[in-house]
Amino acid sequence: MSKHWGRGALSTALISALLLAGCGSNSEKGAEPKNAEGSSETTVNASGFPLTKDPITLKMFTRIAPANGPFKDMPVFQDYEKMSNVHVEFTEAPTDGFQEKKNLLFASNELPDAFYRSGITQLEATRYGTGGQLIPLEDLIDKYAPNLKGLMEKYPEIRSGITTPEGHIYAIPGIVTLDAARTDKKWINQAWLKKLNLDVPETTDELYDVLVAFRDKDPNGNGKKDELPMTARPPVPGQGLPIVNMMSGSFGLDQQLGYNINLVNDKVEIWMGNDRNKEMLQYLNKLYTEKLLDPDMFSQKEADYLAKQSSGNTGLFFDQTNNVFMPIKDQYTGIAPFKGPHGDQMQSQGAPVARDFGAFAITSANKNPEVTMRWIDYFYSDEGSTMLRFGREGENYEMKDGIPYYTEAFLATGNQAKITPYAGGGAPHLISDKVASFINPPQVQEAQDKLTPFMPKVRYASPMFDEKTAQEVNVLRNDIDKYYEEQSAKFIAGALSFDKWDEFQSTLKKMKIDKLQDLYQQAYDKMAK
Repeated sequence: MSKHWGRGALSTALISALLLAGCGSNSEKGAEPKNAEGSSETTVNASGFPLTKDPITLKMFTRIAPANGPFKDMPVFQDYEKMSNVHVEFTEAPTDGFQEKKNLLFASNELPDAFYRSGITQLEATRYGTGGQLIPLEDLIDKYAPNLKGLMEKYPEIRSGITTPEGHIYAIPGIVTLDAARTDKKWINQAWLKKLNLDVPETTDELYDVLVAFRDKDPNGNGKKDELPMTARPPVPGQGLPIVNMMSGSFGLDQQLGYNINLVNDKVEIWMGNDRNKEMLQYLNKLYTEKLLDPDMFSQKEADYLAKQSSGNTGLFFDQTNNVFMPIKDQYTGIAPFKGPHGDQMQSQGAPVARDFGAFAITSANKNPEVTMRWIDYFYSDEGSTMLRFGREGENYEMKDGIPYYTEAFLATGNQAKITPYAGGGAPHLISDKVASFINPPQVQEAQDKLTPFMPKVRYASPMFDEKTAQEVNVLRNDIDKYYEEQSAKFIAGALSFDKWDEFQSTLKKMKIDKLQDLYQQAYDKMAK
């Protein structure tokens, strides 16, 4: 997903727990979920198109992003209806207020047939699955979703990341097999390096020296000390500090299981209180104190950050793709992670293959779950994903060497985001190297190639907890995450002395970080079986 087409699609169980307080299901809690297999009102064709002999209508609730046009006008849904014999009536809810509208549907039990691009969180999946409002999908996937099943077999971490401790799958994710769509690249101003006759920095010490040169040696040539050596995204509460996420790998700190976790010989280690983290924060404090790191990093808006990318007056920043700074793309190049003081060189930041949890779910109101599963499975093929992302061949895109590219005429209209639910993020489909020409042009893939040797073999997604454990994890994380993010920002900005580190560690202990670690360990043990 291009982050500039929408960052609001990724929900967390942490946020969900707060939004869902008091929002229950009309179904009996704890009941064994019914499997809707066999309840179909129409006969589903086992393979090929159409999916059914007789036309049917499915009602789906979806989030519509500001960039999107109406779903009914998107060529993917118009053309797919003709292919499949399935008409979809979308109820579109804007991103603002979307969570509340979704909560209300569950609370009132006025359910659509399916939730499409609705950001079903792990807590919601477990709560409404065990409550009977979302149906289990594992058998339907096995029989009616060969594309999705094949991906789950090729990438076992997909199944482990979407399966409850009881063995049920209540929601399916967006799947990203393209590494370049799951990482933020490290973009450095190569024009400034050339101007100052500097090599690409390979270590954290060399990075410091380069940033000092960017600050002091007037690489933009205007005679003013107005260059911004390095910047990063503003923080999003509950999602960590972006600058920490970007630099942690240089200090041996990974981000497994969707959290600040190292996996060492199958042992979960939450590293927020350890000495490597202290070293990283001290390094970032040095950069910040010496005005090598953006002084507005913690307070700026996303729009400010994007403007700094496109200004050409920034030395180093982080982003998935190059579409914001495309007019000056030749000024920048992607580089490898920096080797840290202990020799660590890791691309710790990055999403799992199952990137967008809860992209699609089928409800107990659905009379045709088999057809619905076949309907969504098409989008987990390269052919279906091409239709979803690019529209109509000839009109919106053309094929070159087996890869779809928007036509120049269509690009000139500026309507790419109007024709696809991909724009805005969170759509249930496959993002592979075959369908990513728009977000993964050669410059971006070259930048990814610098990161790939330093990525973990498996990036584990956040684990599925049972509802009771999920609530416990959320309560613990709500306090711990807020404290860690606030204190880390203070350490970096110099508002909190590192003489207080022992007190910081002690407070994390009092907040039961060891208990949180144990809960993640138990979940990982089940995932790794």
